[in-house]
Amino acid sequence: MAAAKKAVLGPLVGAVDQGTSSTRFLVFNSKTAELLSHHQVEIKQEFPREGWVEQDPKEILQSVYECIEKTCEKLGQLNIDISNIKAIGVSNQRETTVVWDKLTGEPLYNAVVWLDLRTQSTVENLSKRIPGNNNFVKSKTGLPLSTYFSAVKLRWLLDNVKKVQEAVEENRALFGTIDSWLIWSLTGGIHGGVHCTDVTNASRTMLFNIHSLEWDKELCEFFGIPMEILPSVRSSSEIYGLMKAGALEGVPISGCLGDQSAALVGQMCFQDGQAKNTYGTGCFLLCNTGHKCVFSEHGLLTTVAYKLGRDKPVYYALEGSVAIAGAVIRWLRDNLGIIKSSEEIEKLAKEVGTSYGCYFVPAFSGLYAPYWEPSARGIICGLTQFTNKCHIAFAALEAVCFQTREILDAMNRDCGIPLSHLQVDGGMTSNKILMQLQADILYIPVVKPSMPETTALGAAMAAGAAEGVGVWSLEPEDLSAVTVERFEPQINAEESEIRYSTWKKAVMKSIGWVTTQSPESGIP
Repeated sequence: MAAAKKAVLGPLVGAVDQGTSSTRFLVFNSKTAELLSHHQVEIKQEFPREGWVEQDPKEILQSVYECIEKTCEKLGQLNIDISNIKAIGVSNQRETTVVWDKLTGEPLYNAVVWLDLRTQSTVENLSKRIPGNNNFVKSKTGLPLSTYFSAVKLRWLLDNVKKVQEAVEENRALFGTIDSWLIWSLTGGIHGGVHCTDVTNASRTMLFNIHSLEWDKELCEFFGIPMEILPSVRSSSEIYGLMKAGALEGVPISGCLGDQSAALVGQMCFQDGQAKNTYGTGCFLLCNTGHKCVFSEHGLLTTVAYKLGRDKPVYYALEGSVAIAGAVIRWLRDNLGIIKSSEEIEKLAKEVGTSYGCYFVPAFSGLYAPYWEPSARGIICGLTQFTNKCHIAFAALEAVCFQTREILDAMNRDCGIPLSHLQVDGGMTSNKILMQLQADILYIPVVKPSMPETTALGAAMAAGAAEGVGVWSLEPEDLSAVTVERFEPQINAEESEIRYSTWKKAVMKSIGWVTTQSPESGIP
């Protein structure tokens, strides 16, 4: 029986999904896209000072190994032979910055997470040096100068961490986003590890020219980054190297996409104009713009969507980035303690069914799209003696939906063709109240695939389709049909508009909170 079962399954593909709050390893059937098994480990976030967010790169790497081993054990229990796993894809939280020693393999400082705000004064100093009539940073990278992206984090490390400075001077330092740190480590580390990244992750560093698809000398000079510490840039779908340890030793790593690009691929948004919204730590709405870079007039980013093969064309996307979505639920759990698990939020919200005039703007890391307001901070307003924790929980869910509406409005204005429905994915989409609220607030249907792990699926598709692997076809006729759940708007449009305009009033109250940044200090 077991042998027959093994024979039926055919080639499998694994995906590492290394997110901000957790790491997962998932295994898919390359012929049906069915998820066979997975394992998940939560990652610690450290907040050493106000506005600082760090993670331990070794803990991240360890969590990847743990997820791979545990998933392989689970497959064994299901009588599935792990030798059927023909490739591994990597998808990752983007922008998060690691510098490590290529001789010892040790990180030289914690990973500085995308949400981290310590670089605000670095950003202010740099922005004075960009001519008003020639924002070459934005025209080359598609990005606004912000604490969000890797270049300013790397600049901060070079300015403030002695171990990093010394390693750079002695030519021992390597820089990478999380994908590069993982791929280098998994392909051998100090014993011949491959130091590379893909075009999607490179496009989030602020050092990458999204037109020529290479590191930009002028940008590296502007940020003062030595080019020899940068990884080589590859396509999102090719064999980078082989796994050098663990249960999957010898399996090629052949897919690499930043998590939001991976979700775009996993949602099969291969046509110009197709879009998806992912609800993770933050919220990210991406719209495929085909082979052309579209620059936003309304606060969206221009970014690389994917390049699925060395000789394949590059696709671009417009992106609306919201910093805090799922993170607000984690905050209610870990900081306020009004829920014990993230799932409980739905129960609290259900008890009241309304926020009762309470609005929660979770601008913990300032506001990202469409405002790009680093001075904003989180506020809860409209409180009365009637307000209780259930209303605050409901307001937190509404905040995720209102922020999505703001980036969707911007997207519609930039594209000129309004989206008729919204394709969604990510951990929070299992919350039915959130999905219904989202349909009500957008006033268009929300469509969710029944298998919500689209980020991992996208990485697996890229890995399985790579030249030299060839077990996953991305031809339109071969892509498996996806079963979906639809949420239709249930309130009247007028009520939807009133709530949205009150939200905007609340946002205005959150802006301008931080007037002068405290001077940055070095590492004690």
